[in-house]
Amino acid sequence: QVQLVESGGGLVQAGGSLRLSCAASERASENYAMGWFRQAPGKDREFVAAITWTGDRTGYADFVKGRFTISRDRVKNTVYLQMNNLKPEDTAVYHCAADRLYYGSKMTYEYWGQGTQVTVSA
Repeated sequence: QVQLVESGGGLVQAGGSLRLSCAASERASENYAMGWFRQAPGKDREFVAAITWTGDRTGYADFVKGRFTISRDRVKNTVYLQMNNLKPEDTAVYHCAADRLYYGSKMTYEYWGQGTQVTVSA
């Protein structure tokens, strides 16, 4: 069983920055693509960013391009989401996900974390 634990969320003013972390159990370090998704109150969960196992490819939702950066440290089994120039509409619970076979924006990832709350005040 792969376990994913997110951290780094919090309250920040518009224009500020946060860095989310997703610590994966050792097993998840083996050839797993990782993704970040978010879910705002009353809305469907949506794709934010993804990264391949090797880190050679990344993908982003249009609404975060130029503001968010996904990266991973395979030694630490951790994926990061650096979020800059945050906006109130970025307020959501952010979840990381892992899958051995799939890399992309669909919510078909096999393993999911519990999420970390990000709140951006105006």
